[in-house]
Amino acid sequence: MRCQNRILVLPVTLLFASSAYADQLSDAKRSSYHPITTPHKRSSATHHHKKRTSLTAHSPETLSVTAHNTPLRRARASTTPVDVISAQQLHRTGAINLADALARVNPSVTIGTAGYDAGAFTSSIRLRGLNPNHTLVLINGKRRHTTANIYADSGPQEGSSPVDLNMIPAEAIDHIEVLRDGAASQYGADGIAGVVNIILKKTVSHLDMDAQTGANAYNGDGWQYQFGFDGGLPLGDDGYANLSGQMYHTDHFVQKGIDSRTGVSDDPALSLSEETRQTLSLNAGKHLTRSLELYGFATYAHRHGESYQDYRTPDILPQMYPQGFVPIEALEEQDFAITLGLKGRLPAGFKWDLNSTYGFDDDHMSLKNTANPAYYADYGSSPTKARTETFNHMQWTNDLNISRKFSLGSGRFINLSFGGQHRLEIYHIGAGDPVSYYKGGTQGFAGLMPENAGRWNRDVWAGYIDTDFHPTRKLDIDVGGRFEHYTDTGNAETGKIAARYDFTKRFAVRATISNGYRAPTLLEEHYSALNVTPFGASASLPVNSPAASSLGAQRLKAERSTSLSGGFVMEPVDNFHVSVDAYQINIRNRIAPGGSFQGGAAENAIGLTGATLPGGLASDNVTATYFANGASTRTQGLDIMADYALSLRRYGHLNLSMALNLNRTRISHLATDGTGSPFLNAQQIGYLTTASPRSKIILNAYWTIGKWSVNVRQTRYGETVNNVTYQDQAPAALQYSQSQFHRFVNTPAWLTDLEVGFQATKRIHLAVGGNNLFNVRPRRMPLENSYLGTLFYDNNSAGIPMTGGYYYGRINVSL
Repeated sequence: MRCQNRILVLPVTLLFASSAYADQLSDAKRSSYHPITTPHKRSSATHHHKKRTSLTAHSPETLSVTAHNTPLRRARASTTPVDVISAQQLHRTGAINLADALARVNPSVTIGTAGYDAGAFTSSIRLRGLNPNHTLVLINGKRRHTTANIYADSGPQEGSSPVDLNMIPAEAIDHIEVLRDGAASQYGADGIAGVVNIILKKTVSHLDMDAQTGANAYNGDGWQYQFGFDGGLPLGDDGYANLSGQMYHTDHFVQKGIDSRTGVSDDPALSLSEETRQTLSLNAGKHLTRSLELYGFATYAHRHGESYQDYRTPDILPQMYPQGFVPIEALEEQDFAITLGLKGRLPAGFKWDLNSTYGFDDDHMSLKNTANPAYYADYGSSPTKARTETFNHMQWTNDLNISRKFSLGSGRFINLSFGGQHRLEIYHIGAGDPVSYYKGGTQGFAGLMPENAGRWNRDVWAGYIDTDFHPTRKLDIDVGGRFEHYTDTGNAETGKIAARYDFTKRFAVRATISNGYRAPTLLEEHYSALNVTPFGASASLPVNSPAASSLGAQRLKAERSTSLSGGFVMEPVDNFHVSVDAYQINIRNRIAPGGSFQGGAAENAIGLTGATLPGGLASDNVTATYFANGASTRTQGLDIMADYALSLRRYGHLNLSMALNLNRTRISHLATDGTGSPFLNAQQIGYLTTASPRSKIILNAYWTIGKWSVNVRQTRYGETVNNVTYQDQAPAALQYSQSQFHRFVNTPAWLTDLEVGFQATKRIHLAVGGNNLFNVRPRRMPLENSYLGTLFYDNNSAGIPMTGGYYYGRINVSL
């Protein structure tokens, strides 16, 4: 289930590296960018460590395995498409968190405009327009645990519980490898969209510090600042230890509209959350003997976040809030992971790697500046703060990998890798305080009742084998297979065949066919929630519950995928690289929110959970959903990457790059529930097919001359389309309809980013920049689709951010 094991012997599994980013060529020469198998500084520790690379040349950390040159060069020799993104590229985006930075430099990666409720707290990415659950994330080649905070609100991300990339300090990252291909047989059966492998630094004998601050100047809020450090030291003459950390804070960003109830701009519902995060990372390794190495890495993160809910008018509870009030949802989160491993040699030239990874995410949700009107009516008072729910998710993964390279002579060889894995997953839901769910619950959203609480677990057993061989010098073939057994969903068999043929040193073709398997997560199977708004309520029902069964729910099946890709890599002239790859991903039994019921049917189902709704709600605005195998989809696309490195002699160096992703998803089969009705309505179909951009283009120019550097990036986000709900200001016959929607189109737009850097001294580097210099925003929805007049952007689209222009300054100090 992760790239680790098979990774270590796959000299083919990488492609044309972050093709979009030729600036790595110069970065690799000037900075700490280096092959991950050894520290980059020429200290005595580094020197002795490099003597032993025969042990680690095929490192399980990285998707590429050849032992020479940089990951960028290795990627270009890969059989399947891989982007390699350096730490320098991420820093030049001006983003203080990893998810935003990735979306700015990779066209296959998109993020949503804004999240709702608890979903606003977890950072997630969509790879190739698919759900965040379809992307497998690794740290140093080891599977990363996912968040306990499920995205529970309606939209294309509903049901996702991804890895929160922002729980990893950016300063700890050496580079990132994005495998843009079906990777299920190699790295985990659920790597349907691809794999993101984050490689941590192994640097020694240095200390780097950085600080950045900025704000959304056009809006006057959204202030951000961050501080980070990264330091390393040798452990004896053949080991390393690297410690990194980051603290960042973002203020509330609020797009205020005119509230239809009050006629004034007093509802901060369309906003981004305020949060403060502290993250730490430790990466270390040391040889115990010449043939035995101990290694390990750990991360820890703490986050406090707060998100505004809809404004409550004075009539809700005038005794406590005569001016009305805005409930605030708060999250307190602890996240940590640790990996320990041993690797060494066996007789006959075999190598082995035994490791164990434990990850845990714990979330405590609460509401403040709130109240429960029913509780006040019955008891004469109401708490203004309450715990609403707790979640935690644990993942413990154990791996054993064995590998060997067999030489066949005349430049021919076979890399063989095989092994096994066991993974234990435990998901726990805790109930809120009684006041949070009493008779409709606290304002903002209702807490989870004891009936919703529980603890669930499953085991996953896996075995795999991968062979990469060169029958001739020009032909490379990679064949892999994987078997997994889930104790709750059964067996999965996945495999892949990939091939590459180099006609010349400047032109090669490649193709891959593979399949994947994604079992429903424990969160998709068991999560439930009830949100109460000023005019309505929405419930997410556990799919196996009597409440969901009353609406026709059926037991969830696993998703199964088949992926095809093919393309070519060429270098027409020196330093000019081009790759073109077409792909198709068929997914059967896609898990999505299904059966959007409203009115009496929804109210009855909610009643079966034991919950009571407050009076005065519009019946048509009471809805209930559950997760279902709603449809089968076909995603087709094209990736084109090109970069060109130019020497301008006395005018410096210029690196030009272009990255393009074309992507389209269609429904190939629409499933029906127990009553014969389609699981998905037109809105939910749109979330699967048109909520992500049809195209994304990134043009980048990076110019260095003397102590100066200039980075200019132009990004074009293609069209998104969503079927949006008619809200309170629409004609009465259309309000809150689940069958009639407005087709809203976010038209394409270009965004311009600029950063200027200056090496003030040998140890101090300064930079100023602006993202979205010209303050481009998404289109505003019609008033009849703008909830309360304040939710005037389509939050469910991915692409153009609603935050507008952002300006920042940064300082880096190296000691």
